[in-house]
Amino acid sequence: MRSLSRFTAAIALAVLAVGEAGAQSPDTIRQYQLAAADTGYELALREVPRPVAGHGKVLVRIRAAALNRGDLVRLSETTGPVGANLDGGIPLSDGAGDVIAVGSGVTQFAVGDRVVGTFFTDWVDGKMPLAGAASARAGTPHGMASEIIVTTPNALLPIPEYMTYEEAAALPCTGVTAWNGLFRAADIQPGESVLFEGTGGMSTIGLQLTAALGARPIITSSSNEKLARARELGAIGTVNYRENPDWQLEVLAVTNGVGVDHVLEIGGADTQDKAFEALAYRGHLVVAGILTGEAPPIDPRMLVGKGATATGVLVGSRADFAALLDFMTEHQIHPVIDRTFAFDELQEAFDFMENGDYMGKLVVTL
Repeated sequence: MRSLSRFTAAIALAVLAVGEAGAQSPDTIRQYQLAAADTGYELALREVPRPVAGHGKVLVRIRAAALNRGDLVRLSETTGPVGANLDGGIPLSDGAGDVIAVGSGVTQFAVGDRVVGTFFTDWVDGKMPLAGAASARAGTPHGMASEIIVTTPNALLPIPEYMTYEEAAALPCTGVTAWNGLFRAADIQPGESVLFEGTGGMSTIGLQLTAALGARPIITSSSNEKLARARELGAIGTVNYRENPDWQLEVLAVTNGVGVDHVLEIGGADTQDKAFEALAYRGHLVVAGILTGEAPPIDPRMLVGKGATATGVLVGSRADFAALLDFMTEHQIHPVIDRTFAFDELQEAFDFMENGDYMGKLVVTL
């Protein structure tokens, strides 16, 4: 009876996907693409042929997709990764949905499974392969701003039962980067202190992961309201950097003058030097972003003076994502989603992100 129910549900799901995704025609879907503009690119909502699940492929009806700051950058780029032309590429790297068809040879997933996509389609485990960086989804034919996508099983993971589509979609970029930086590169331990800059997606999920481990997260923001929310999520110290331009001194005060063991550095030009000042002796700087522009090269004297180390992080592999989902399931962590937008409101979502007045993630539902 159970297998029959699953079969019936799978058929209903497939029929529903056709009806929803192909409202114009059962043979077409709606998809956002990057269209070349006078400067950079703009979003174009287009009707395109419905993809099919060929050999070794999986067809996924996307239910939610999340934005990242890098998506804004791509709109202003003249070229994509390794000089690629982004015209016609599909925006957004993060998305989750339902399997609605599988091609021959696919055994990892079945129709009806809830899945989330990986940030890189070709980085499964271990060291990133030579072509791994070029397999990032956003701005390529593998982007997530599409009612249906076709992909490989190795570019998908099952969504934990307790998570919604929106929560799963919030994780492939910022969640995996935070996990990889904190638990792999930094190897944070219970009781250690970790500084997070701002209350965007990466810092917020990083705070939640750190608190769940039993470490001591400290976070900055320009909003006292967001800092209050951060304390509810487990922050043991908060600093308003607008009210305290020399916020690194406030961070030192929170740690009784010792400094923090680790910093998840995402600010770049406006934050890097202050982050170093906030580090404890033999502290560790995890460099995972440059939101305020490129920072000057790290001065070796700064590293030597504090006996510090610095590690760069570029998201992570499918195996890293699986480890993150296991940890979040163990601790029942729900990523913070500030606001959701309808698929037709993607441009509005981009505009809202550019304003910067949000906490956690922004998600589009389909």
